[in-house]
Amino acid sequence: MKLDSREIIAKRIAQELKDGDVVNLGIGIPTLVSKYIGDKKVYLQTENGLLGMGPPPNEDEVDIDLIDAGKATVTIMPGASFFDSAFSFGMIRGNHIDVAVLGTLEVDRYGEIANWSVPNQPILGVGGAMDLVAGAKKVIVASTLFTKDGSPKLVESLTLDSSGERRVEQFVTEYASFSFQEGDIFIDDIYGDLSFEELKERIGLPLKQK
Repeated sequence: MKLDSREIIAKRIAQELKDGDVVNLGIGIPTLVSKYIGDKKVYLQTENGLLGMGPPPNEDEVDIDLIDAGKATVTIMPGASFFDSAFSFGMIRGNHIDVAVLGTLEVDRYGEIANWSVPNQPILGVGGAMDLVAGAKKVIVASTLFTKDGSPKLVESLTLDSSGERRVEQFVTEYASFSFQEGDIFIDDIYGDLSFEELKERIGLPLKQK
């Protein structure tokens, strides 16, 4: 079965996770990563207070008391633990999260992201985005490469409110995986139906291949 764009991104990110990683999955595409972890010993943490989240439940496994930060139902793995939100953010701010996977609205050429404020839309709350950007040891961004009108989300400079000065390590899209180094944008891996030259043309920024 052919995967849609969201699933392609999630599956690619799962390849980046290593045994022993404590990983926070943000709302949206990042939550799909749990489906592709397989046999890796990865410990998924949710902002609302769970360490040891499993993949999404089957129909007969749904427990409405087990939810992630986006209020989607989840499963739990053997040895999972529950705690309050203050403890959860203590883990995040205390640098105990190995990898944070976050969605985004924009990423600039340095790897700075904007993922919490949409123009002309009510702001319902930043959530843990800024804490995770600042506190996680590694940040991977999960997002489609283009907006609905075809504009690239990879931009020269942010036009939306930044989520923090810290730069992310990786931007995974449905076409390719990008990394950042001192203003240079590197394509680490191409797996979609756009070539390197086509990506350069549509994004409109200088790109380098590793």
